[in-house]
Amino acid sequence: KTLFQRTTNAATMIFPRALLSIALLATTSAFAPTSSHPRTTASCIHSSTAEAATVQEEVASDAGDRDILIRAARGEQVDRTPVWLMRQAGRYMSAFRQYSDKYPFRERSETPSMAIELSLQCHRAYGMDGIIMFSDILTPLPTLGIEFDVVKGIGPVISTEVRNDEDVAKLADVADVDFDKTLPFIREILGSLSKEAEEANTSLIGFVGAPFTLAAYTIEGKSSKHCLRTKKMMMADDDGSTKAMTTFLDKLATMIGKYGCHQIECGAQVIQVFESWAHQMSPKQFEQFGKPASQKAIKIIKEKYPDVPVIYFANGGSSYLELQRDMGADMIAVDWSVDMAEARKILGPDIPISGNIDPTILFGTKEQIEEAVRECIDKAGGPGKHLLNLGHGVMQGTPEEAVGWLVDECKRYKGKDA
Repeated sequence: KTLFQRTTNAATMIFPRALLSIALLATTSAFAPTSSHPRTTASCIHSSTAEAATVQEEVASDAGDRDILIRAARGEQVDRTPVWLMRQAGRYMSAFRQYSDKYPFRERSETPSMAIELSLQCHRAYGMDGIIMFSDILTPLPTLGIEFDVVKGIGPVISTEVRNDEDVAKLADVADVDFDKTLPFIREILGSLSKEAEEANTSLIGFVGAPFTLAAYTIEGKSSKHCLRTKKMMMADDDGSTKAMTTFLDKLATMIGKYGCHQIECGAQVIQVFESWAHQMSPKQFEQFGKPASQKAIKIIKEKYPDVPVIYFANGGSSYLELQRDMGADMIAVDWSVDMAEARKILGPDIPISGNIDPTILFGTKEQIEEAVRECIDKAGGPGKHLLNLGHGVMQGTPEEAVGWLVDECKRYKGKDA
């Protein structure tokens, strides 16, 4: 088609819907309580109705927005800095809490209709450059025979004991893992989200937990301040008295790599690997245990799907950021405890980077949030030179309008000289 024909067709589709959306918005503003949403009508037309969100995306987005996050994750320079947020689907949203206050975590994350809705809520409201599946890093553990639950007020609780060589030997054979059989909901969730992402002109993000983090969670049985059992197993492994830790990490690495591939086959376009407990490892322990296991998982994904970008995020691992240059991932995400300019310097100019605004900034003023966005983008090299994210997840209690301010400023900012 000619440019004139494409423009005419787009206008024919968009303008009637835009008029309808304006009418719907006027009706909503007239009859809804003033406290129905924390963002004002003027600043959040896209969150007032689903129809208005669709129209805004069609009018404002260019053709490259569909894969701008993917291209940035590969290290390509893009027209503007793309943005998504860890825990963007979370309890800071009142719409999310309508589910989390009523249904247990696993029911929400393993019931396709609920998981799909919870994945989409934030994107409808704020228009991030990616939709991430609502799930958990522990979700694939049952494929190895490791049972867990997420208890409100406590967090993950793992009932399967893994403390020695015998316990590791009892776990299921990785070669026999069938994700469609053990986790049948994943294919339905990602398949539906893939269609939603295409219609919304955005990307679909999958994720996995890194081997060390899953091992530590399992060994400790729940969240732990010091990870003493895990560290004792690492020390026993180091002095040769047992190889339970190395064997367990290897088994997890293979399973996680395959799980990442499974997510891609179900529709995910980029995979983030979460080393959530990186702060529990010293640089030496990371080199000896955490790093090789994560490298193996990443290698499995990249060998099978070389064109799908993989992002590696070590929360609390900024003290050994120099050791992450050769993870095998396409991009390194950094936490908020390191200055973005310093992180860029340590990793070097050739390693794509993501991050790293302090999540507590979202409790600040609109001006403070917008300034933090501009500063992070500038220190990363300027607009289009990195993937903006927080340096950890969105915190519970974060004002909803603050997330909108961050996303809007990231998309708006054209650089110091613009």
